[in-house]
Amino acid sequence: MTTPLYQLKAEFFKTLGHPARIRVLELLSERDHSVSELLPEVGIEAAHLSQQLALLRRSNLVVSRKEGSTVHYSLTSPLVADLLDMARQILTEMLSGQAEMLHDLRATPRATSARH
Repeated sequence: MTTPLYQLKAEFFKTLGHPARIRVLELLSERDHSVSELLPEVGIEAAHLSQQLALLRRSNLVVSRKEGSTVHYSLTSPLVADLLDMARQILTEMLSGQAEMLHDLRATPRATSARH
């Protein structure tokens, strides 16, 4: 029995469901990074970053390569960067719509209620 596609998608998005993992993927969308370069940018402890990177490796979203004592990480596919960009566009549209609603609410005069 094969796993339904919708379930695989849910697991994929669950993998993306942590701010530190998203930040790592954003940084790797720009270029390859070493762990020491990621640490100050992600803003978590080294052990926690190591756990997040291991999860991303197991999920085949990133790969690592060792150069001497330095480990560098990169995305396995440029589609990951495209997905993050698409998420940014969706959020921009959603927030833009909310800003328009807020503007409309503020521009609409309040109904005054009679207080006794």
